[in-house]
Amino acid sequence: MPILGLGVFENDDCIPACLSALQCGYKHIDTARYYKNEDQVGEAIRQSGIPREQVFVTSKIYHPDHGYERTKKAVQESLDKLGYEYWDLYLIHSPLSGKQQRLETWRALIELRDAGKIKSIGVSNYSGRHIDEIREAGYELPSVNQIELHPFCQQKPIVEYCKAHGIVVQAYSPLVQGKLDDPVFKELATKYNKDVGQIAIRWSLQHGFVPLPKSARPERVVSNAQVFDFEISKEDMQKLDALDRGKKGAITWNPVDAP
Repeated sequence: MPILGLGVFENDDCIPACLSALQCGYKHIDTARYYKNEDQVGEAIRQSGIPREQVFVTSKIYHPDHGYERTKKAVQESLDKLGYEYWDLYLIHSPLSGKQQRLETWRALIELRDAGKIKSIGVSNYSGRHIDEIREAGYELPSVNQIELHPFCQQKPIVEYCKAHGIVVQAYSPLVQGKLDDPVFKELATKYNKDVGQIAIRWSLQHGFVPLPKSARPERVVSNAQVFDFEISKEDMQKLDALDRGKKGAITWNPVDAP
């Protein structure tokens, strides 16, 4: 999996952003059924001329579609919209449907993976407790857990759980929806001659996460990828780490405590 991806949430016309991303070197696009733009992602890949196998594409199943049969139907619908024969990664979007529905959905995803319609399967917005359900049911663990993750909301218990179990942590909202006006970000942006968004993405990368910055503006998509030519020092990483507000720092729905 490429370690930097483009998020396309709340982008009604994501083709320009996807094309800019693919043209400047991104190889990873993150969509979802809920975003209603899986078809646009597929169209952007075709327009780019880049072979499908060179682009890592993720989608997710929203909780109203959970359940064994509904999941199988939903994944096929997603594939039809994308216009290709497989997903590289498919996630359970959230744990909001309840334990039994979550497990039935996971069983269906395993079978779809084994049938070749999905390369890898994972979850999103899961706590360690939700992942334990999968383990206790005798199923293999997810390969990925995608959670809200940035210096203000570091979700350390979940991150530590995932690292202990070999689960890749993807970071959504790594740019805090543009709310990066803390003096620490401004100080480091000046010090490293980068913008505050690049500092936030670099923080995520240096912690071993897979950030998924979102932008509808092609120029910002390109800028967000210019994060591999510098490294934040240990002391400056500690300054960013100190911004953690726990769950109070979340800026999205972040349903990790769902029953």
